[in-house]
Amino acid sequence: MGLDFSVLPPYAELLGVGLWWTIVLTVSAGIVSFVMGILFAVTVLYAPAVIAYPVRFFIWLFMGTPLLLQLFLIYYGLVQIGIDLPALVAGIVGLGLHFAVYNGDIIRAGIAAVDPGQTEGARSIGFGRWQALRYVVIPQAVRNTTPAVGNMMIALLKESSLVSVIGIAELVHASQLAISETYRPFEFYIAAAALYYLANLILEAGLNMIEKRVEASR
Repeated sequence: MGLDFSVLPPYAELLGVGLWWTIVLTVSAGIVSFVMGILFAVTVLYAPAVIAYPVRFFIWLFMGTPLLLQLFLIYYGLVQIGIDLPALVAGIVGLGLHFAVYNGDIIRAGIAAVDPGQTEGARSIGFGRWQALRYVVIPQAVRNTTPAVGNMMIALLKESSLVSVIGIAELVHASQLAISETYRPFEFYIAAAALYYLANLILEAGLNMIEKRVEASR
């Protein structure tokens, strides 16, 4: 049979739409994972035990279970208790929370590594506890953990392919639709891999620019 890449051009638009939704998922879930990661880190370190322990349990639960199962529970399971999320929202929530627990662990370590003298200095000039945390500690922790959080964003891009199982028309799902019509899996999976690699290169370039700006701001 051999390879026949001439089957790809008629499906270029389909693959392009799939790539677009992959980017939308990655950016949206990345923002959720970053913001929630900061909230998880701050809660674990500073919240009262009645709040911190449930959050610690949630983090432990999400770290100990596979992303695929979490997506199934969010999309199919929540319906049984009256929460019917659209597939796209379920995908963003699932990816965002899954990577938020890892970002939270990274940022928590970054906060713990900030010199306590920074907080004391902020308090000495009139900042309250939460003001010192917001304006002094967290910005330094985020700067120090930028490379590690960036690695999580790259992992998120790759893992976004799993949302195809709940019907989101991202890149893998688009490739599967094309394969179902052409019966040429190898060509379309190679094309999908190439597009993922291109998206990964662009993301890495963007993260490198952010890291350089963070270093320059120190």
